[in-house]
Amino acid sequence: MIALEIRKEEGEKVERGVDRRNLLPWLRGIFMSEANKASPVRIVKDQTRTTSGTEVQEKMIAAARVFSDILRPTYGPRGLDKMLYKTDGNRAVTNDGARIVSELLVKHPAAKMMVSMGETQEEISGDGVTGTLLVCGSLLEEASRLMSRGLHPLTIVEGYRKSLEISIRTVDARSRPVNEDDLERVAHTAMTGKSANPDFFAPLLVESLEVLKQSGHAISTESFGMTKTGVGTQIESRLIRGIQLKKRVPSADSPNNLENANVLVIRGDIKIRKMTRTAEVRISDSDELDSFIQAEMERKMKISSTIERSSADLVLCGGEIDRDILHELSRSGTLVIQELDSSEIEQVALCTNSIVVDSVMDIDDSMLGKAGAVRWVRRPSTDQTEDTIEIDDCPSPRLVSFAISGTSDTSTEETIRCIHDAIRSILACEQDPRVVTGAGSIYARIANDIRNASLLESGRERLAMEAYARALETIPFVLATNAGREGLDAVLEIRTKSRDEVKEEFGVSEDGTISIIEEVLHPALSTISSLEAAVETTVAMLRIDQVVSARGD
Repeated sequence: MIALEIRKEEGEKVERGVDRRNLLPWLRGIFMSEANKASPVRIVKDQTRTTSGTEVQEKMIAAARVFSDILRPTYGPRGLDKMLYKTDGNRAVTNDGARIVSELLVKHPAAKMMVSMGETQEEISGDGVTGTLLVCGSLLEEASRLMSRGLHPLTIVEGYRKSLEISIRTVDARSRPVNEDDLERVAHTAMTGKSANPDFFAPLLVESLEVLKQSGHAISTESFGMTKTGVGTQIESRLIRGIQLKKRVPSADSPNNLENANVLVIRGDIKIRKMTRTAEVRISDSDELDSFIQAEMERKMKISSTIERSSADLVLCGGEIDRDILHELSRSGTLVIQELDSSEIEQVALCTNSIVVDSVMDIDDSMLGKAGAVRWVRRPSTDQTEDTIEIDDCPSPRLVSFAISGTSDTSTEETIRCIHDAIRSILACEQDPRVVTGAGSIYARIANDIRNASLLESGRERLAMEAYARALETIPFVLATNAGREGLDAVLEIRTKSRDEVKEEFGVSEDGTISIIEEVLHPALSTISSLEAAVETTVAMLRIDQVVSARGD
C-alpha cells in the first residue's frame, strides 16, 4: 500500500492515508519506465553511424597524414609539381600548396579541416601553406604515438600549447628588422622552386612596392594588377606604372602615343539619354524633320564640347559612346575607350588618381587624372579584334600592373600565382617588419629551445613537448629528402649545429647540405601564423572523441 501525505484546505492537520485516485496513473508510469529500459530511445535515423573512442583519433590522424603526404614531394626548392585535372578538361600544373588544397575535392572531415587551415594561412601571408600542412600532419602523427603509449589527448594538448608559446618566443628572439634588400630576398624565397623566375621577378616586385609607396596610400593585394601578353618569355615581362586593358578602340582614326595625358573616367554612357517613357513625335513636313535632327545634333555637340573644354586627352567610360560624339572627339585629338566594367573603371581611377564622374554634365577639371604615356596596339585575336591599351608612367599611382609574357597559358597562370604569393609575403613584412631565416633553420632552433625547456617539466607534458620538437624537424627532413639526401642524416646534423652555443643560422641548402643560411628569408608574421594554425588545428582534432555521420558514411 502506498501512503500519501494530504493537507486539508481548512486546517493545518495532516492525515496520512491512501489516495486511490492517483495510485493507478502512478503505477502505470512505473511499468512504462521499466519497459523503456528494455528498448533504448533512438533520436537519429538507423543509417546514422557513430564512431567513438580512440578510433576517432586514429581515423582523423590517418586522414590528415595522407593529406600532408600528398604535399610532401612539392616542398622546397627541389619540390616537384602536381598536375590537377578536372572532368571538364581544365588542367593546372603547380606545386603551390594553396592551389592544390583548393582544387582537391575532399570528403573526410579531417581533410576539410586541413583545407580550411591552408586557406587561412594563404590569406594571412600568401606563403607557407605547404609547410603548415606538413607540420600539422607531423604533430598528429606524433600524437598518435603518444596516445598508443597511454597518454591522454588533453595532456598532449597541454604540452603542444606550452611548446607553441616557446616557439613564438624563439621567433621573436631570432627575428631581425627588415630592410630593402631583405624584401627582395623574401620575394625571392617565396618564388623559389616554382615556375616563376625569382631572379627576374623579385627586383621587379620591390620596385613596384616603392612606386606604390609614393602615393602615400595604404597598399594591399588589390594594388597590383596582372595581365597576360600571350607572347614572348618570362624575362620579357614588364612593370607598368598604371594599367593595361584589352578593349576595342572604337575608331581606327583615334590618336595614339599620347604623352602627359589628362584622363577623364565616366561611369555611364556618352550619348543622349533615352526617354524612360514611350513618346510619339509628329512631323508634318521636311523642315520640321530637319529641325528635329538639328536639335539632336546640337545636343550631341554640346556633350562633345563639354568634354573638349575639360582638356581631357583620354576618356574612358563604362557604357557606350555615340558615333557622332566619337568622331567629333577623335577629330579634336581625344582618345576614347568604351565599355569598361566596374572593376576596370575603379582600377583606372586608382592608377591615374582621377575621380569617377557619373555624368558628362558633372565634369570638373579637378576630377581629371594624369598619365605619362598612353598607347594602344591593334592585334588580331582568335574570336575578335582586340586592342591592347596601355596607360603607363602615371605620377604617384595607387595601382601598378605586371604584363606577364609567355606563350603557354598554363605556365603563365602559374607564374601569376607565384607573383601573388610573393606580393603577399612582402606585404606581410610591411605589416610586421621582421624576418627570420628559412631553409628549416628557424624550425631547428625552435626544436632545440623546446627540448631544453622540456627538461624542466616533470609531468607527462614533457613527452608532448619532445614530440612537438620532433614534428618541427619534419621541415628540414623533407627539404633534405627532396634534394636527394638522406633526411635523417640532415636532421641529426642540423640538430647538432643549432645548439645554443652556435651563433650562426644553419639550414638545408638547395643541394641538401647543411650550411649557413643568409639569403633565404621568411616574414616573421608568416612563420608565427603557420605554427599557430598548425597547433590549433591539431588541438581541435585531438579534442574530438566522437564523430556522428548523418548519412552513414
